[in-house]
Amino acid sequence: MKLSTLVALQPLDKKIDYQSRLLWLGSCFADNMGRQFAQLGFTQSTNPFGILLQPLALQQLVDRALQDKVYTHADLIFHNNLWHCFELHSDCSNPSPEAMLDDLNAKQQLLKSQLQQATHIGITLGTAWVYRHLECDRVVANCHKIPQTAFAKELLSVAEIQAALQQLISTIHAVNPNVQLVFTISPVRHSKDGLVENQRSKSHLLVALHQVLETHKAYYFPAYELLLDELRDYRFYADDLLHPSPLAIRYIWDKWLSVTTTPEAQALIAEVAAVQKSRLHRPFNPDSEEHQVFIEKLENKVEELRNRGVIV
Repeated sequence: MKLSTLVALQPLDKKIDYQSRLLWLGSCFADNMGRQFAQLGFTQSTNPFGILLQPLALQQLVDRALQDKVYTHADLIFHNNLWHCFELHSDCSNPSPEAMLDDLNAKQQLLKSQLQQATHIGITLGTAWVYRHLECDRVVANCHKIPQTAFAKELLSVAEIQAALQQLISTIHAVNPNVQLVFTISPVRHSKDGLVENQRSKSHLLVALHQVLETHKAYYFPAYELLLDELRDYRFYADDLLHPSPLAIRYIWDKWLSVTTTPEAQALIAEVAAVQKSRLHRPFNPDSEEHQVFIEKLENKVEELRNRGVIV
């Protein structure tokens, strides 16, 4: 008996193992994927400039890093006692413009190196809705809680998204032709836009991305479809009824691992997960001989994994 509509999964051509160098950019779903890989001891970096939801912001971030276009005071704005950058998340904001610029330019150099050296780059698109700053007449990545009257809300067209993604892929491939690009559409629903508007946004992202993938070599992982079709029930959502629940995240994560990682990596992942679970163990008597033996075995296992190139 089938109790859900199963989504067909294609295996990743260039699978991930513990020698891979991973970079995740985009929405909070990218953050979640990166966090999972970090906990399992993979070499990875996630959203060094914070969450970026829309494709124009991601394209601009990558272009800027690979063109060595440094951040200057002209890129900053001051609001609510903090300096911000319209191109970046508020995680990058700072009360000191000098400290902020030093941090941004250091991060940019690191991002450039990661884009050039990554074996896999995962990009998660969250929304096609954008905000245009009226005075500057430019689309921003983050409004930084500036009053909404300063912005006009726009829905990116399929053609605009397609052009941004084509530019993004071409720019990365120019410096890293062998990288495996992985795209996803975030399954998180953006209710602040409105549920009908959220569907319009996701539709534009899906159509544009798949049109690009017809002519550009990259991989699509259907996280959005897994949540909406295989897990079509509110018990798989968090309390806000918008984000995936921990159970849904684990389900999607297991599906992801099954098609994107090598069998050898999957075996190591199981060992690392067992170590991480053991680290959470809270003994009834920490001074007991039994617990000391447990600690010794755990330390030996950690050392063994480190000798095999896994940092745990």
